[in-house]
Amino acid sequence: MTTGGGLGLAHLPTPLEPMDRLARAIAGGNGPRLLVKRDDCTGLALGGNKARKLERLCAEAITEGCDVLVTGGGTQSNHVRMTAAAANRLGLDCHVALAVSDRNAVTDSGNVLLDAILGVHAHPLEHADYYELEAGIEELGASLTRAGRRPYVMPIGGASVTGATAYAAAADELRGQLDDERVDWVVVADGSGGTHAGLLAGLGRDVRVLGVDVGTRPDLDEVVPRLAAAAAARLGRAAPPAEALVDHDHFGTGYGAISDAALEAVNMTARAEGLVLDPVYTGKAMAALITAVREGRIGAGERVVFWHTGGAPALFSTRYASCFTLPIAADP
Repeated sequence: MTTGGGLGLAHLPTPLEPMDRLARAIAGGNGPRLLVKRDDCTGLALGGNKARKLERLCAEAITEGCDVLVTGGGTQSNHVRMTAAAANRLGLDCHVALAVSDRNAVTDSGNVLLDAILGVHAHPLEHADYYELEAGIEELGASLTRAGRRPYVMPIGGASVTGATAYAAAADELRGQLDDERVDWVVVADGSGGTHAGLLAGLGRDVRVLGVDVGTRPDLDEVVPRLAAAAAARLGRAAPPAEALVDHDHFGTGYGAISDAALEAVNMTARAEGLVLDPVYTGKAMAALITAVREGRIGAGERVVFWHTGGAPALFSTRYASCFTLPIAADP
């Protein structure tokens, strides 16, 4: 396995694997062909899709002479975890605005545990919505500047044009692994929209890219095509579709709240393929894929790539432990 980019943060290319047993579990012999793009295997503090973005974002930060990375997210944020790890690899500081329900009692989360181990400088914001959190990130950067630091400020999820270009390149990687075989759909969790936008910029009009809203931000329908167009323009590629396909039906009662459909998807995928999803991001994306197959919107014989964005640390939280029951076998 080689490392991608110039900084050596991401292990690339990530594997592309068949999911034939899952396809049969969903639809018997009459379903689509399923594959999974394993961006949970990118390395960098247990991996995930943010490693590709951080290769480019951190390279930009170093070029600009910055000495501290600044970003933010919720307590389940994979981006915060991986940004902290990237900062440590590169000898930079990392300050993050962290949306919490109570600044004196940070929500139980596997990612927060890793944030603590990585030594991130957390700045809790109580009950912050998406826009308040973005404003908090900008203010944190401004305060560090006033203190004489040179911050590089990243939006939630690294969802900038620079971050999105990483997934246009990832689309090229996917094409190289397919040996000219056609793909009809790519399905991906849609948090802040940058990964969806990059794939849209890279795959253009040849593949339907379905982003599954996980409840992070309310403006995905507008931001994804805007970011995709900007990323394509920066890379000199053809303009992507003017509209994005976003499934808004599977985030349940909100960000981080597990749904029955996501629980089914996590269990089904693990038991069919030995592949671990999480309840916050990939579980909801897989739930949408399963629903689309069952309802016939993804048809028999179509080829579908599920883009695994990582996120398994979120499982290690007491918030979700009661949702999963160990089957107790009878004595043989």
